[in-house]
Amino acid sequence: MSLEEVRRDWTRLGADEPLWAVCVDPGKRGGRWDAEEFLATGEDEVAAALGRLEELGAAPSPGRALDFGCGAGRLSNALARRFASVVGVDISAPMLERARELDRSGGRIEYVLNTGPDLRALPDASVDLVYTDLVLQHLPPDAAAAYLREFARVARPGAALVLGVPDRERPTFKGLVFRYAPWPLIRLAQRVVLRYPAPMRMHTWTAERIAAELEAGARAAGRPAPRIIASDEYWGGDHWRHLKHFVTVPSDGTDGADATGGEDV
Repeated sequence: MSLEEVRRDWTRLGADEPLWAVCVDPGKRGGRWDAEEFLATGEDEVAAALGRLEELGAAPSPGRALDFGCGAGRLSNALARRFASVVGVDISAPMLERARELDRSGGRIEYVLNTGPDLRALPDASVDLVYTDLVLQHLPPDAAAAYLREFARVARPGAALVLGVPDRERPTFKGLVFRYAPWPLIRLAQRVVLRYPAPMRMHTWTAERIAAELEAGARAAGRPAPRIIASDEYWGGDHWRHLKHFVTVPSDGTDGADATGGEDV
């Protein structure tokens, strides 16, 4: 699996079913997502996540936010209600076209096509919040690791990160299929049985692996390591256990020790 394969698959998903591909709901296939209802789901999610950061004493400055894997702009619009500017990055040009159509920010969102293995369009220490939800698992593991290191580079001291990923398959039939079945078979089932416009590959990410990549990125940038301060289980389902990791970037010269020592990791 390569980034080019991911780009091709999500280009097709963005062209055929952009809103459903972002929020997979069997009842919304065939263009049945109402645009405002779709955006409202992003508002609910961002409000809850930023409320959690505030509860943890880690609310970021309301300067610039990065929405990584922004898709059709579901979260970007919600972030733009709370930050002075938002940059939404995605690998799919059709997704970004739809995001621009749904832009309700009055010009505060910049959408950027990013097909490479890094975030070179963003300077060091340039964002106050990195937000990504249910994106990293669709990428090849080495590419996801590189982006995690980039998050540590582009985050300002005192910034926060919100990272939503599955950390393991559930011990159910569907979960075990994804754990043990060969990818070509899963790909065929998604295309033929489930009739996906393009397949969605999945990888799990543990808190320990995430913390290690963030630390490596910070070290390369000469910065203290970000620290996971909480990992909350959310969005159930019978395939994977999903965790939303809340991360702080030190601003006082601390070394970020105990990087996986937050709540419920």
